[in-house]
Amino acid sequence: MQIKRDRYLRQLIDFAWDGQIKVITGIRRCGKSYLLNTIYREYLLASGVTGDRIISIALDLAKDIRFRNPLELASGVRARVESNAERFYLFVDEIQMSDEVPNPYNPAGKPITFYDAMNDLRSLPNLDIYVTGSNSKMLSSDILTEFRGRSDEIRMHPLTFAEYYSAVGGDKYDAYDAYAVFGGMPMVLSRPNDEAKAEYLRSLFSEVYLKDIAERKKIAREDVLNDLLDLLCSSVGSLTNPTRAANAINSEKKLRREEQVSQNTVKTYFDHLIDAFLFAECRRYDVRGKSYFAYPNKYYCEDVGLRNARLGFRQQEPTHIMENIVFNELAARRFNVDVGVVYSNTKQNGKQTRIAREIDFIASKGGRKIYIQSAFAMDSDGKRESELKPFSMTGDSFPKIVVRQDIRRRWYDDAGVLHIGLVDFLLNEDSY
Repeated sequence: MQIKRDRYLRQLIDFAWDGQIKVITGIRRCGKSYLLNTIYREYLLASGVTGDRIISIALDLAKDIRFRNPLELASGVRARVESNAERFYLFVDEIQMSDEVPNPYNPAGKPITFYDAMNDLRSLPNLDIYVTGSNSKMLSSDILTEFRGRSDEIRMHPLTFAEYYSAVGGDKYDAYDAYAVFGGMPMVLSRPNDEAKAEYLRSLFSEVYLKDIAERKKIAREDVLNDLLDLLCSSVGSLTNPTRAANAINSEKKLRREEQVSQNTVKTYFDHLIDAFLFAECRRYDVRGKSYFAYPNKYYCEDVGLRNARLGFRQQEPTHIMENIVFNELAARRFNVDVGVVYSNTKQNGKQTRIAREIDFIASKGGRKIYIQSAFAMDSDGKRESELKPFSMTGDSFPKIVVRQDIRRRWYDDAGVLHIGLVDFLLNEDSY
């Protein structure tokens, strides 16, 4: 089954031969290796690049095990490329498998790392370098940090609904219903039935992601990490902060004082989950005051299938799942996404009261800004007011959209707000 990942292929094409190291980042099993070694490789071959000019090294395979030594990697590639007039492409998969080795000229000095090897090879004018990597030893975010401004990031996500639908076809609304349950991890598509899909997602969480974080970060309270995951998954899109989360865990578990988890521990675990690309943090932004709030924030799971699997597929709240999917879609479209806050004044008991109203998402990219409400349905006057009123309080004329699951044809209301069906929004990147 061929899955289109065109947005990432375009980025690789755009970044080619810019002198930087291309680092493909993202949650494990979202398709980084497939993008590089299948999709991009096929593109290069179709463009006239011969196979002998694509050097593929997979550090997780025994055939390339000697290249885990960064000195061997640098010398081996340099020997093939340096004296050749042709242009070469270097693909290094699972770069985190690279070892640190002693400096042969100064054994007591700083060890030699994969960064030294890549920096050395980057100096070759006829070599373009691409790397992927993520696991418990070194997650992708760390790899990007190691290259210190000498890299381009291609941030991958699980399949968007458009990518998912390009592979499964059929009725698009039925396809969305399946996507809202099992999400967009690519390997889900190869599982033969719903039970196998569910088991695969549960295994990813327990055998891959949690073990990665627990081993790499040396987690002392795995029980707290698990409780925090359950809390975040069951309340995606809800406002929270480390203090609230710590209090909720301590109260729910009825922990004795000496067992209770601190807000500092919870904050650290929040950061681990974000670093591992399991969750994204969405900060609150005062639209008219043009400033961010310190807390609370919202948190969205990188894939709704993983979220559902964590909860045993028991909590299928369509409103929260839809909101998570819209957030993930905006992130995949490379928008910076915030929660918008606007204020109105109203009289209560003869006194002026300031009321905060929320805009689900402010999506910004370059000079563009779009206000978006995610509304499962607008079937009452109260619901329509709660969704539309904040738009009139922004004090600007940036586009405003309500993404709805209860309509299929798009239309503009008298205030110029676009009402668009959820599936239409997900399948049409330029719908606004």
